[in-house]
Amino acid sequence: MRVTVVGTGYVGLVTGTCLADMGNDVYCQDVAEEKIDKLEKGEMPIFEPGLAELVTRNHQDGRLRFTTDLAAALANAEVCFIAVGTPPDEDGSADRRHVFGVAKAIALRMQQPLVVVVKSTVPVGTCDQVRAVMMEELERRQAGHAVEVVSNPEFLKEGKAIEDFLRPDRIVVGVASATAADCMRRLYEPFVQNGHPLLVMDVRSSEMTKYAANVMLATRISLMNELATVCERVGADIMEVRRGIGTDRRIGMSFLYAGAGYGGSCFPKDVKALSRMAAEADCPADILDAVDKVNRHQKMLLANRVLKHFGGDARGRRVGLWGLAFKPMTDDIRESPALVIIKRLVEAGATISAYDPEAMDNARAYFAGVKQVELAKSPYDAAKDADALLLVTEWGVFRSLDFERLKALMKAPVIFDGRNQYERREMKRLGFSYHGIGRPAS
Repeated sequence: MRVTVVGTGYVGLVTGTCLADMGNDVYCQDVAEEKIDKLEKGEMPIFEPGLAELVTRNHQDGRLRFTTDLAAALANAEVCFIAVGTPPDEDGSADRRHVFGVAKAIALRMQQPLVVVVKSTVPVGTCDQVRAVMMEELERRQAGHAVEVVSNPEFLKEGKAIEDFLRPDRIVVGVASATAADCMRRLYEPFVQNGHPLLVMDVRSSEMTKYAANVMLATRISLMNELATVCERVGADIMEVRRGIGTDRRIGMSFLYAGAGYGGSCFPKDVKALSRMAAEADCPADILDAVDKVNRHQKMLLANRVLKHFGGDARGRRVGLWGLAFKPMTDDIRESPALVIIKRLVEAGATISAYDPEAMDNARAYFAGVKQVELAKSPYDAAKDADALLLVTEWGVFRSLDFERLKALMKAPVIFDGRNQYERREMKRLGFSYHGIGRPAS
């Protein structure tokens, strides 16, 4: 099929590339000329395992093209994806200006019938508004092209996005006609050969499904973090509790890790956006508000514990920090717990030496001009002369380091493990003062 994807951010680039890899003719369009130029040269705007190789192969084979010219990208398209950002507004609601702007731009340039697929995460009712925006522009042009607007939320995990797209658990599409449903079935048929379902439903239920999924997962994380605090108070170990409840088939092990809180581009904004939607519908959303509150508290937990360890005074203290991305296998630092922790410690007078395997460029831009934040060249470099070391993101590279060497480099052998990555008894044996989340201190 002939496909156009508007927006070459995380979702758009992965979507276009994976569709091209299944033999479709794909144009990826973006207004950012620098980004398009880099993509033409094979330079990725994001780090995602396997993406660069997939982009290069499909671009060289002619199935994947990049342009800033929307009219050219739409010239022969059957399907057009809208995959632009919906950042949180000041009140927590999703900012849809880019979505509506793209919808109007498509209607201004389309020259044939088109199925428009909203891939962006949008509040319930947005697809109806997208169609209204497009019909108004088509009527102004006196163009009679048929338009179908489809909701097709993404369920991609950063770090495993290629695998998630090529071998999805399920694909959700919201349609208003049999024509749109047939189009989406044809497009996605190669991706459901694994027997997992293509779920066709009404548009508003599809839009809601995205928020419901993310809020459900965010709730599990926040609940485990709250339980971790209780465990510490009563002398239990949250890791043992996780085993005890995770083996219940009704619950399962996924998203039951206590830690420093969730971040990224999805969970924080989607929890807030759904809470805002509920408020606008005059519905109480006490659980959603509590999930967000617990997460904000959890991001401060490690920093506050470090300050308590220093007697409330971090002036003159040096703190090593491992992990800046909000999760492993990505360079994305949006809403990362590390940013909150660093800000709190810097305000208290500490100097931070931080390291991340992939997020250093983004961190360099974020902390530009902040003299108290140094970006280290290695995990050992970050720990050198540190009064304490914080693990914030559980990258594999941090799992099996030379801890004897680490202890010799540090001014004081104190580790605050924000992801419960290490065995506390082993840390004690090695001579570290070890502090996990929801676990007895060593």
